[in-house]
Amino acid sequence: MKTVRRPFLTARWSNLAILTWEVPPALLEPHLPAGLELDRRGGAAFASLVAFDFLDTRVLGIPWPGFTRFPEVNLRFYVRRGERRGVVFIREFVPQAIVAWLARALYHEPYLVAPIESDAGEETGAMVTARRLRWRGRNQSIEVTGGTPAFRPAEDSLEHFFKEHEWGFGRDRRGRTLAFRVRHAVWDVYPVRSWSLDFDAEVVYGPGWGMLSAEKPVSVVLAAGSAVSVYSAERL
Repeated sequence: MKTVRRPFLTARWSNLAILTWEVPPALLEPHLPAGLELDRRGGAAFASLVAFDFLDTRVLGIPWPGFTRFPEVNLRFYVRRGERRGVVFIREFVPQAIVAWLARALYHEPYLVAPIESDAGEETGAMVTARRLRWRGRNQSIEVTGGTPAFRPAEDSLEHFFKEHEWGFGRDRRGRTLAFRVRHAVWDVYPVRSWSLDFDAEVVYGPGWGMLSAEKPVSVVLAAGSAVSVYSAERL
């Protein structure tokens, strides 16, 4: 793959709530681009519901007034191509139509537009996050609280496995596999104290995904985040 030196997008991703479930591979395989395999741990496949904030967003170094700060809620699963570990997105929600249009046009990513409220901030000894997505007339909420200070989990930990990925993969309009690089420092995490989920995953994501609402996640991570650089997508 040709090296792209200048990132297309830079931002700070902040306070990432990552709730992860073990899911049947058959649920993921229809979304798996050609040439990739599921990135398993202990033989199991996983999908994560992720809620976080974009801050100081710039496209080709330029901040767009009114579009530098916004929340995102996405559902992703874990894949690999050789030594490259990455994610594939099932669906991504943002509140601004221009952001969704740009992501669909340039990356063919499955972005949709929906109202999202985000409240995230540090209270005494804790980082408190709450995101509320409104979809089909109902509020869907994700709340995670972590203790402070944050710490760096070990590289063989479950937290590291779910939070550290350098590649995003998808398909172009002709079904060919796309890859784009996402670079950032290794993230610290806040020790999770509590979490709650009021989220109808089958309504939001379709048949088969109701298990995310019915079952307890195998992992809940609250990552502090960092500056990120996202590079242009290329066909594999």
